[in-house]
Amino acid sequence: MARIKYYYDTESCKYERIKVSTWDIILNLLGFFSVSFIISVIIVVLFSTYFESPKEMLLKKENQELNIYYDLLEKELGNLDGMMAALQKRDDNVYRVIFEADPIPESIRQAGTGGSEKYKEILENDLVNEDMIIQAISKVDQIKRQMYIQTKSYDEILQMARNKSKLLAATPAIQPIANKELTRLASGFGMRIHPIYKVKMMHFGVDFTAPRHTPIYATGDGVVERVIRSFGGYGKQVVINHGFGYKTRYAHMEDFNVKKGDRVNRGDMIGTVGNSGLSTAPHLHYEILKDNKKVNPVNYFYMDLNDEEYEKILELASIENQSLS
Repeated sequence: MARIKYYYDTESCKYERIKVSTWDIILNLLGFFSVSFIISVIIVVLFSTYFESPKEMLLKKENQELNIYYDLLEKELGNLDGMMAALQKRDDNVYRVIFEADPIPESIRQAGTGGSEKYKEILENDLVNEDMIIQAISKVDQIKRQMYIQTKSYDEILQMARNKSKLLAATPAIQPIANKELTRLASGFGMRIHPIYKVKMMHFGVDFTAPRHTPIYATGDGVVERVIRSFGGYGKQVVINHGFGYKTRYAHMEDFNVKKGDRVNRGDMIGTVGNSGLSTAPHLHYEILKDNKKVNPVNYFYMDLNDEEYEKILELASIENQSLS
């Protein structure tokens, strides 16, 4: 039951009962609800400002974890970038130097992976952290491209190594006859007196004196290109194609131990010393051609001579004497 309220009337000196109208009740209710609403709004704002909902707390935790993982990813990408730079440096400054190859241009190593079109799908999703995501993916793409280029470079180096091994085996790097005492070199490369015409003429090889039937050896791996029997000029001769632009000629021979098309290795016996063709005494005339140009064979006798012996044979070959053919 509602309490009855009274007020003191000073004119009548009596307590009069307070009469409450319907309008007063409505105003009081409106005031109450207004104040309640304002207080509720204030409470909600304060709660949302200073207190997080479970969902917000979970999202915030996930965001913090993602940031941690992104930092770790950035660190690993940095480590990969450093490792790739070390491989590139070793490739350019060690491997390619050994095989006398030009380094890969920096513009090729650092070539881009494409513009924004490549990340169109990410951009269309309008992600909050799209810049961070694109930066990470772009770095991964760059490292992948550098790895691909480095792999192709190693394939090239491997091929160069194989070719280098073949080149070393094919290079005519020994004397064509046994000459341990260095006494058989009779005439060197250069202007020499011709044994028949008695005038100075260019001598395009070196002459080794030796008795008939002295073994002649291939000075490098190769294929017998020609076996010639002639009564003039070089007489009986063998020409070996070693590849890599190298050919060797063995002239004034007595007998052949090979035929055209035979594959020979350095040190294989290909025939014997003779006195065939335009020759004044049994000997071997030996020539080296590099890219179809005749070069001084003495410069290639490095494999079976030590430094002292090499210096001595250079000195003997430089003497301007008479050639034997």
